[in-house]
Amino acid sequence: MYECNPPLTTERSLPIALLRAREKVLGPVRQMLSKVGLTEQQWRVLRVLEECGVLDPTEISERACLLLPSLTRILHTLEGKALIYREPHPHDGRKQQITLTNAGRMVVDANMAEAMLLCQQLKAGLGEARLELLLDLLNDLQEASLEEPRAKETAQTS
Repeated sequence: MYECNPPLTTERSLPIALLRAREKVLGPVRQMLSKVGLTEQQWRVLRVLEECGVLDPTEISERACLLLPSLTRILHTLEGKALIYREPHPHDGRKQQITLTNAGRMVVDANMAEAMLLCQQLKAGLGEARLELLLDLLNDLQEASLEEPRAKETAQTS
């Protein structure tokens, strides 16, 4: 009989714990968005534009955590729904500027109360201090280097 007794079980696996947490947080968000015909990725783009104003696709991609090829498809869909407007950059014709339309702004405004309620529920469940700590730790994790130790040693000795 084969026994699976790894040193690190899936209960304490960071990638799996992050996926579980993601699903716990995004499940209610997906339900909210399904009522208005948006995906979570489309919502992230709208939120970033609402927060930052006019951006080029590269900036949106970075802020919304989307790959550029996916963002291209999402922008096309949002433009088809008349939620965003694309125009050429005034100083660089190779670039585009993306802006929320009034309809896009109305979609964000109409759903922010429910989104904020979901945030408040999360904060109530974890507690404000623990939620802030979790956000700090996740931001630290994003900044942490995950290079292989040998690559670091080689770089330091060179």
